[in-house]
Amino acid sequence: MTTNQAFTILSKISGPHIARIITDAIPNMSRLKLWYISRQLRANVPVAKIIHNKWFYGLKFYTNKYTLDPRPDTETLVACVINDYKRAKHIEIADLGTGTGCIICAIAKNINASGVALEKSFRALHVAHRNIKTLNLNDKIIIKRGDFENPTILPNKTFDVIVSNPPYIAPDDTRVDCGAMHDPKMALFAKNNGLSAYEHIAKNAKNWLKNCGRIYIEIGIDMESDVQKIFEHENWKFVNSATDLGGIVRVLIFENI
Repeated sequence: MTTNQAFTILSKISGPHIARIITDAIPNMSRLKLWYISRQLRANVPVAKIIHNKWFYGLKFYTNKYTLDPRPDTETLVACVINDYKRAKHIEIADLGTGTGCIICAIAKNINASGVALEKSFRALHVAHRNIKTLNLNDKIIIKRGDFENPTILPNKTFDVIVSNPPYIAPDDTRVDCGAMHDPKMALFAKNNGLSAYEHIAKNAKNWLKNCGRIYIEIGIDMESDVQKIFEHENWKFVNSATDLGGIVRVLIFENI
């Protein structure tokens, strides 16, 4: 089947915009492939999960069912770090729960930075490794399997910056869209009304950060007050917050004091 024929059929199912993305990514697809993609679209599978790639901060990342798809909201976190350290000679970064590796990779591609990508999912680590290799960042980013709930997971190492987009959705939150349900649950949901990951990070990250080092952390809608209280309880100094393109507070910045 030609690309034009596939585009015509997919346009009827999903609209021309999505059809163009798919046909550009999978040219000259077979009828079997077209049937398979059609079934996925009808099941509300995100396009990124179908074509296995997603653009993030001007970079193309491989993604699959074992990782959270990179989202535009998270570009706010990346932009904050780049803006604050664009004149630094070099910084060391730890990315907690790296997933596809999109955060630390985007930072390392835009400023002089290197560091560790931490992830507890073995399958997600394979995805991060693939993206780090594709972006020629093997000499800058080390992959480590582990959980940020473990305070000794990064022994004898301190960083200038810690970044994280942890799971922060409460298990009973009804605002989760259909597309997110195709992401791994461990990357989405957290106990204690979505706050448990922040509690672990606030407690343990002091072991990994230099004095006056900063942590940049993504939060969900209306979580600013609760997350700030968690970090201040562990003696972090609140520095600033940043909003995404929709005007929602999406990133909180704290300093290790």
